Amino acid sequence: MKTILYATDYSKNSSAALKYAHALSTRLKARLLVIHVFDYPTLLDHLNFKAEDPFPGIEGDAFKKHNAKLQEFCKSTLDGEMDTLNIETAALEGKSVEDAIVSKAKEIDAFMIITGMKEGSALREVLLGSTTQNLLEKSPCPVLSIPADAGDIRIKTIVYATDFEEEDLGAIDKLTELAKPFKAKIRIVHLSNPQRAITEVQKKLLEEKLRKHIEYSPMEFDFLSSEDVFTDLKLYLGMANADMIAMLEREHKSLASHLFHRDMVKRMEGYGRVPLMCFNAKNYGIFHF
Repeated sequence: MKTILYATDYSKNSSAALKYAHALSTRLKARLLVIHVFDYPTLLDHLNFKAEDPFPGIEGDAFKKHNAKLQEFCKSTLDGEMDTLNIETAALEGKSVEDAIVSKAKEIDAFMIITGMKEGSALREVLLGSTTQNLLEKSPCPVLSIPADAGDIRIKTIVYATDFEEEDLGAIDKLTELAKPFKAKIRIVHLSNPQRAITEVQKKLLEEKLRKHIEYSPMEFDFLSSEDVFTDLKLYLGMANADMIAMLEREHKSLASHLFHRDMVKRMEGYGRVPLMCFNAKNYGIFHF
């Protein structure tokens, strides 16, 4: 059985993300594990060696308190009792939120990690540093960010945006595991600027390669060449009635490509209109085929 890991920090967007995660796990017939990462202070936190608990039992008390809060959050958000909601909860202690989530995801072999999408800001357009972005760089599985205004789960069209490299094959193949239960269409849109626009022959070869490796019929292919890829991609999402957008996050030897992917993933998360699924390219090399 697949396992979905939902990590909450009780922020403004947490409730919408939990509702989405619960509905998605039900539809996929997957196990849902809801976690919260906390840190408790010690009297020696400022020193560079392992501190002992300042009071006996503080660790046990902290776990009890955070587990109780987590269960109450789930019950109030989903309007039900824990024994009928078919979910599990776990409070985790850790200095690094991202490391704790990643460790748990590896432990349970998570199918995906779900988080609430943070509100965009001018600073987020320029700098990395969000929990979601840092999490993605370490995650062993896809990370799905849910906007605050996400309504009832509806996945009829998923847009996978890319300028295409080999790692996309593995990511798209993984994406079909989400699309199949919904019988959702995957629209693969190739992005480029006019200076790097591909030819009709290249378009045909690209589509043939994808269909050779990806056994999923409801796939369509579009090619978008623009000086302002981000703006035109937003327009494309509206035209396609996208219920989710998926993208690959990768490091690349080419500075232009590196900045393109990093900036696009950040800006699409800040866009915050539809759920955003991100794949770490390190998990989807060509040797997966």
